[in-house]
Amino acid sequence: MPLQRLLGIDLPLIQAPMAGVQNHALAAAVSNAGGLGSLPCALLDAAGLRAELAALAAKTAKPYNLNFFCHTPPPADAAREAAWREALRPYYSELGIDPADIASGPGRQPFSAELAEVLEEFRPAVVSFHFGLPSAELLARVKACGARILSSATTLEEALWLEEQGVDALIAQGLEAGGHRGHFLDMDISRQLGTFALLPQIVDAVRLPVIAAGGIADAQGIRAAMALGAAGVQIGTAYLCCPETTTSALHRAALQSPQARHTALTNLFSGRPARGIVNRLMRELGPISMLAPDFPLATAAIAPLRAKAESQGSGDFSPLWAGQNVSGCKRIGAAELTAELARGFAPWPG
Repeated sequence: MPLQRLLGIDLPLIQAPMAGVQNHALAAAVSNAGGLGSLPCALLDAAGLRAELAALAAKTAKPYNLNFFCHTPPPADAAREAAWREALRPYYSELGIDPADIASGPGRQPFSAELAEVLEEFRPAVVSFHFGLPSAELLARVKACGARILSSATTLEEALWLEEQGVDALIAQGLEAGGHRGHFLDMDISRQLGTFALLPQIVDAVRLPVIAAGGIADAQGIRAAMALGAAGVQIGTAYLCCPETTTSALHRAALQSPQARHTALTNLFSGRPARGIVNRLMRELGPISMLAPDFPLATAAIAPLRAKAESQGSGDFSPLWAGQNVSGCKRIGAAELTAELARGFAPWPG
């Protein structure tokens, strides 16, 4: 089944959900332009999700995608937290922050029964998951709402596992993609492949529609992905400078600068590898640190550094998420950008 028919959209184009830099406004704009807008829900509790969905429903009657994380929250580790804060102590001193005043926090929460209740109220057309899938019971509840299920695969093994679990389509997330890696079966980064190496392997091995993600920033990249068998594409970084996003001024400036040519996978900001523009913290500590607590517990110790630096106009301690290809990141409306990207599908059959 063509992806458009499966998801009820005009263009086989999905706007990648990007927690922390967007809300319902971007999702509605892309959906209204014929693509599938996505709302990141990893930072929302049930009340926040309900409010965002009400706002989204007021802006579009088109299908949209809700994205949730499916990680298993790690147990608190006082010794590791103390070691992490000790590694950050020079920065606390520099910025006048007392580590004793920093509260630990659970950070991003995985998909839950409370969130499933909200979905049962709103019955979204599409729900996507990152880091695998929720429990069989929760997944059954989402399917009972009538939603199509998508999930990210970063290896062939993950794609085959997801197909066995009954998802409706796969997102092949290449190593070039910005933000958090979706891997869940194997944490070995050396097993992660680039988009155009991963995509044809998954296409050849599964019966499901495969959506290409990572490093695709323009119509030419879309044509390349479709030529390799993709049923559609997912694009995030290109939308980061659209006025409908909540991307900070510091982040926008970095995306438009030569600094954006250098990205790396880092676990410093959350505890899990994610791709962002290299900044001071990543250079000085190294992008990957064994001291960082497991996802999402690393965030609490970084948060005050980020807040203080940003108040002084610095992104030295901010997660400047971006993929390896920022060439398509334009300061134009999301509808206009979606129309430009749509040229990559013509004259692709709908």
